[in-house]
Amino acid sequence: MEKSPRIGCTKDELDTPALCIDLGAMESNIRAMAAACKSHGVDWRPHAKCHKSPVIGRMLIEAGAIGLTCAKLGEAEVMAAGGIGDLLIANYIVGRKKIARLVELRRVADPIVCIDHAVQAEPIGAAMQQAGLQLRVLIEVDIGLHRAGVLPGAPALELAQKIVATGGLLLAGVMGYEGHLLTLSDPREKARQIHAALEQVVETKHLLEASDIACPIVSCGGTGSYEITLTHEGVNELQAGGAIFMDVFYRRKCNVQSLQYALTVLTTVVSTPAPLRAIIDAGRKTLNTEIAVPEVVGRADVSVESLSAEHGTLRLSPGAKPLRIGDRLELIPGYGDLTIVLHDEMYGLRGGRLERVIEVEGRGKIR
Repeated sequence: MEKSPRIGCTKDELDTPALCIDLGAMESNIRAMAAACKSHGVDWRPHAKCHKSPVIGRMLIEAGAIGLTCAKLGEAEVMAAGGIGDLLIANYIVGRKKIARLVELRRVADPIVCIDHAVQAEPIGAAMQQAGLQLRVLIEVDIGLHRAGVLPGAPALELAQKIVATGGLLLAGVMGYEGHLLTLSDPREKARQIHAALEQVVETKHLLEASDIACPIVSCGGTGSYEITLTHEGVNELQAGGAIFMDVFYRRKCNVQSLQYALTVLTTVVSTPAPLRAIIDAGRKTLNTEIAVPEVVGRADVSVESLSAEHGTLRLSPGAKPLRIGDRLELIPGYGDLTIVLHDEMYGLRGGRLERVIEVEGRGKIR
């Protein structure tokens, strides 16, 4: 079995491909996000799907996050086992087996689950009642992404009334995701449309409160929109998590310029079959290109042309400095969330030396 590299070794001593974290840059991003949320009076509940690590989760809590957002129940179980109890599961829990696991999670932590239909609420409430427990829930409101969620306004109110009448459940608020607007290129139009979308969640909160239904949480916001979402009056929780790493998608397609790149993939040139073509040992099982194409650090004259399973093809510009077999390069992932899940470990470096190995404990937790 392959052993983890020695703590204190240099980056050059790491075998490739290797998923690396610049700890200084990540810590700077964490401080920046915590400060931005605090300055706007918004609680930060960052998504754990980007790092899938209780170690990093605890770092976020220590920096001021109130809890974590998780993509799946299994991910929340990993975070709870790592000592993090306040967990929003931004997905739906359906089926007898998952509900039984949710009951056990509730015994050791204080999770919140999302609901967009009474059919989801009823069996969860019944299971919680039988166990003598109460579970917090958020109503997910569809604000234009058209992925899931109840419609804002009256349909959300009707669902809220059913949840309030369901034993074992406590309605904790509403959430929405403006993900369909992250990549709008015109900054003013992007801000205008995001504010309009978010206002649907806030108006739904007011509608519930006008009907004497408490709605303390209004949770929204991804990394690609966090700077706008933070300024929207009425939003009081931010879910943006990928900001701690940054990637090509957030920088190039979402125009987030305020944070540092902290995540890279270290790779080795293994072949140079043509003057303007080089092959690296990082392919689709190391990197993801679906959302955005990775970029080569410090080499504007070299681009990622394509990836196969275990090979990456680089294209050199005419006149580019040649690459040689054995050269090592760093790539900024196109999308960090879909890159980290391909790895068992992340290597945290400071000053070019390995400070800690961080296990991706939530890898594979898709249930």
